[in-house]
Amino acid sequence: MNTISDISTTCVVAGAGPGGLMLGLLLARAGVDVTVVEKHADFLRDFRGDTIHPSTLEVMGELGLVEKFLQLPHTRAPKLTAEMAGETITMADFSRLPVKHRFIAFMPQWDFLNFLAEEAGRYPNFRLVMQGKVIDVLEDQGRVCGLLLETPEGPLRIRSTLVIGADGRHSVVREKAGLTVESFGTPSEVIWMKLSKQPGDPTEVMGHAGPRQGMVLIDRGDYWQAGLVVRRTTFLDIQAKGIETFRRMVSDISPLPVERMEEIRSFDDTSLLVVRIDRLKQWWRPGLLCIGDAAHAMSPIGGVGVNLAIQDAVATANILAGPLLEGRLSDANLAAVEKRRSFPTRATQKLQLMMRSSRRTDDESEAKRKGPPAFIRGIARWPVLAHVAGRLMGLGFRMEHVRLRPR
Repeated sequence: MNTISDISTTCVVAGAGPGGLMLGLLLARAGVDVTVVEKHADFLRDFRGDTIHPSTLEVMGELGLVEKFLQLPHTRAPKLTAEMAGETITMADFSRLPVKHRFIAFMPQWDFLNFLAEEAGRYPNFRLVMQGKVIDVLEDQGRVCGLLLETPEGPLRIRSTLVIGADGRHSVVREKAGLTVESFGTPSEVIWMKLSKQPGDPTEVMGHAGPRQGMVLIDRGDYWQAGLVVRRTTFLDIQAKGIETFRRMVSDISPLPVERMEEIRSFDDTSLLVVRIDRLKQWWRPGLLCIGDAAHAMSPIGGVGVNLAIQDAVATANILAGPLLEGRLSDANLAAVEKRRSFPTRATQKLQLMMRSSRRTDDESEAKRKGPPAFIRGIARWPVLAHVAGRLMGLGFRMEHVRLRPR
């Protein structure tokens, strides 16, 4: 039996995603001893959220990192468009936002995460543990006091003043801590795939909707990341009908040439994301706080999940860095983070549920008769609403700013 190793730290963050690494960077910058743990060996995984919203670019600017960050390969979308019944509609326009960088940057998430990890690693009080799988939370008299990890070298016990669960919508931390999850709406599925990018393709990031499903194209430089949103069937049913049926489903609503679908050789070239909208009844318990998808899983509509995780991290650092440094962390501090971030979370989820439910019908002819959802028809009729959508998508319902001075 392997001997259990021990590490002591002030704050341990489970999950080296955007929220977890941003929080690690902010806390380390403020002087807090922080350890971030990640179950994988690297960040190289396809089909993760790769949208960097204007509010996140504003945070990077406040950290003095935005110019360096934007030297990484990325594409810029000053607006998002959708094709509906042959008509191109501007869904979100970021040109009037009260920030310096008025666009969404599309960047592979592994580049974003590597950048955050490198910047955080410049601080001697920051530690990143890769291949550390959380298997349990540690408790002492009802208070969470650390994590138990499984690593290639054997079990690792990390004792800490505070545990942050930033390990995504399938959070082990929130499960082991016994936090209660509320689910909203009916789960849907997104089938992701890669399609080559060639001359004559659309020049903008686009969505395209049909009567029973929708499609999004994300420009990844030399290829398209394409996502088919499935609402009336399931991926298992599609697989049972064969790859040719799936290719037809994609080509029916894709603006790309039909022969491009031959690049989807089998279902091995696809990746399934099951979309659930949920949130914790309470984000914390003594010694523990969840943020990002671990606290509130979002629909991929608008790519706002990454944005909200970053905003959660900024608010968490602003509120908790002082108490952590001074050894006076209390339950009231943890509750203050939830209170601060509860409204933007609830408002965003409510908006996503409204957008999803506005088209629900099991009858295809009825879906065609109704046409696009009401909010899309409204934007098509009153283009000024695209600026409203751009503000909500680009900045969110409450934008956070870095309040901490570096130490």
